[in-house]
Amino acid sequence: MSQHISRKELKKDEIRETLAHGAEAVFSHQKMAGLVLGAVLVVALAILGWRFYAERQTGKASAALEEAMKIFQARIRAPGEPGEPGEVTYVEEKNKYEDASKKFYEITGKYWRTRPGQVARYYAALSEIQLGRFSEAQKLLKEFEGSGDEEFVALARYQLAVVYDKTGKGEDAAKLFRQLAEKPTVFVPKPMALLALGDQLRKSNPQEATKVYNQIRQDFPDSPVAEEAEKRLETFGPKS
Repeated sequence: MSQHISRKELKKDEIRETLAHGAEAVFSHQKMAGLVLGAVLVVALAILGWRFYAERQTGKASAALEEAMKIFQARIRAPGEPGEPGEVTYVEEKNKYEDASKKFYEITGKYWRTRPGQVARYYAALSEIQLGRFSEAQKLLKEFEGSGDEEFVALARYQLAVVYDKTGKGEDAAKLFRQLAEKPTVFVPKPMALLALGDQLRKSNPQEATKVYNQIRQDFPDSPVAEEAEKRLETFGPKS
């Protein structure tokens, strides 16, 4: 009888142990699910928080960029000539680009992660080019390399070629213009790159420049760029 009871008790102990393990497993899974859910919520909140912050930063950067562009695009008026109410004007072009450069640098420094911040860096480089500070412009333009934005990279390379051309590095300029023509983008289309290439080559290799201008006329007929190429060819004499 005692043996029978002990077996019975043993069976009950096995059942209790099985239930206990089951309860522990359920509790463990619930705990793990809670931890996972908590981690997901933290990530989600972080993303939402960053998105909200990024949107705010982009909004601020856009407003600052708009003000800076008013300076960059400001009209140069004659001394003593009155400006329109609220109009930003300058008497000297140098002062205009100095002020624009400062504003663009400020935006780039504060909002470099935003799209307007990238635009500001590009226009800071353009301002430096206008001021003849080519080394500073070159530094800014090279910062776009590796950014992952093909359009901005193309624009930067185009202006970098302009800098090379202005600083006596004609071969480097021509090389960049050729690369841009071979891999055109929306911001730097092929005819634009070819026209710049032709303009660069006309100083050192008029024959090659003529070929480029004729290629523009052939590949992009009845376009404004073809008209510009036609005007350049007229300066060479008879058409080729």
